[in-house]
Amino acid sequence: MAIVNVTDQSFSNEVEGSGTVLVDFWAPWCGPCKMIAPVLEELDKEIGDSLKIAKLNVDDNPEAASRFGVMSIPTLIVFKDGQPVDKVVGFQSKDALKNVVSRHQ
Repeated sequence: MAIVNVTDQSFSNEVEGSGTVLVDFWAPWCGPCKMIAPVLEELDKEIGDSLKIAKLNVDDNPEAASRFGVMSIPTLIVFKDGQPVDKVVGFQSKDALKNVVSRHQ
């Protein structure tokens, strides 16, 4: 499955209407956000069949970021059946992200 870009408008359909989704709240000017992008690509290749990965640009989509209390980026939130069930802030290794996601699959 490919990583999808979501907006405030598409968030409900893309995230809340799916099973397990990892949402990356990011911005183009954020250094750690750029560092985590290839990690998410690798994660998608490895477990993308069982996990949907979505990216939300907080500069362009402040509603969703505010709704889920995103104060620092990158923030990655795991949603299960539309509900946030886990949150990590800052750069994470692929193994760390796999560990977080595996608790909710």
